[in-house]
Amino acid sequence: MISVSEVLETNKMIERDLLDVRTITLGISLLDCADTDLSRVEENIYNKITGLGKNLVRTGEEISRDFGIPIVNKRVSVTPAAMVGASACKTPEDFVRIAKTLDRAAKAIGINFLGGYSALVNKGMTEADRLLIASIPQALAETDFVCSSVNVGSTRTGIDMDAVRLMGEVIRKTAELTADRDSIGCAKLVVFCNAPDDNPFMAGAFHGVTEGDAVINVGVSGPGVVKSALTRVRGESFEVLCETIKKTAFKVTRVGQLVAQEAAARLNVPFGIVDLSLAPTPAVGDSVAEILEEMGLERTGAPGTTAALAILNDQVKKGGVMASSYVGGLSGAFIPVSEDQSMIDAVEDGALTIEKLEAMTCVCSVGLDMIAIPGDTPASTISGIIADEAAIGMINQKTTAVRLIPVIGKGVGDQAVFGGLLGYAPIMKVNTFGCADFINRTGRIPAPIHSFKN
Repeated sequence: MISVSEVLETNKMIERDLLDVRTITLGISLLDCADTDLSRVEENIYNKITGLGKNLVRTGEEISRDFGIPIVNKRVSVTPAAMVGASACKTPEDFVRIAKTLDRAAKAIGINFLGGYSALVNKGMTEADRLLIASIPQALAETDFVCSSVNVGSTRTGIDMDAVRLMGEVIRKTAELTADRDSIGCAKLVVFCNAPDDNPFMAGAFHGVTEGDAVINVGVSGPGVVKSALTRVRGESFEVLCETIKKTAFKVTRVGQLVAQEAAARLNVPFGIVDLSLAPTPAVGDSVAEILEEMGLERTGAPGTTAALAILNDQVKKGGVMASSYVGGLSGAFIPVSEDQSMIDAVEDGALTIEKLEAMTCVCSVGLDMIAIPGDTPASTISGIIADEAAIGMINQKTTAVRLIPVIGKGVGDQAVFGGLLGYAPIMKVNTFGCADFINRTGRIPAPIHSFKN
């Protein structure tokens, strides 16, 4: 039972430290929407999403009002669209029709984003996967709320390098089709290795095929709370530092569990997981980089940054699993550049480079997230960056991802402006030495030896 003191402490975290529930995400299986007739598939998808999701936004608003907890986003994730449209879609344009149907359903129920315009190509690609991947640039350019993801590898299967090569080209094309908006289409596209089935965070959310017909997953975010707690133990030992993060993560997870259980009960949908990811926003004081600097770094990117991030991620997970038996998704710390003002400052000060960010992804929740790069970056270089991140995930048995934005018409020293939670980002320098001969090899990077655990 939650005590009065816990309630009062939570209220302080909300009012003073920007604690919020970042998202309630309703996962919906669309497997039963498949058909050989595309029009029927579209009708089935629209009816199922609007039927199950019609009360999602209202329920989130009611919970926020009843408990005084800010709930920033209400979202939906669906079964990877490549599976749903496999029998009906014969061209990339057919899949674009599905994307537009998803967008129309999202607008009808009033949510912020819908994820699952996705393909899972860890080991190889079906014809439907190829068609969906080819359709991504047009689909993201012609929809408003649809988010896309492609999983190109895993620890158990290795990395599909044909898919990696294709995704470099897809990201370039998506950037070009949305060039008038600083290539924002790429902000809705994630390339994964070891993607989880129950991630509530966009743009990488999809409803895994091992999930039930519908599920409620909640993502909680509290970097401001952690930073505030660490100011009170400034200069203390690493043991005190770790205990403070762990205890704070416990409290934040309890808030997420409360909201998740309440949403599940009110919507009559099973409760899935709480994702305790410290996801920053452009607001001052809501920053993962500020946490790292509060630990003792002059600037994020300085020597010691990777160690500090490792501490943060590990203690967040330890605190979370004490608070809930159903912690899942990604759960740790996101390090997106555009969504974190102190990250932006570190880049502009020259303290943080893509190479340092890549090192940090070895110990964070995801990977290279919301990184704006020069618009003339070759597709092969983008694929090389994806391959590097996928290799980190494959070898280390963790989720890694890439959300790169080649901003057409802009270069190092310029800024890309996205607005809202996405904020703005300085264009970061990319290594200009080529890797085309490596990327153009066909086939698959085999799974590492430690993948064989049967």
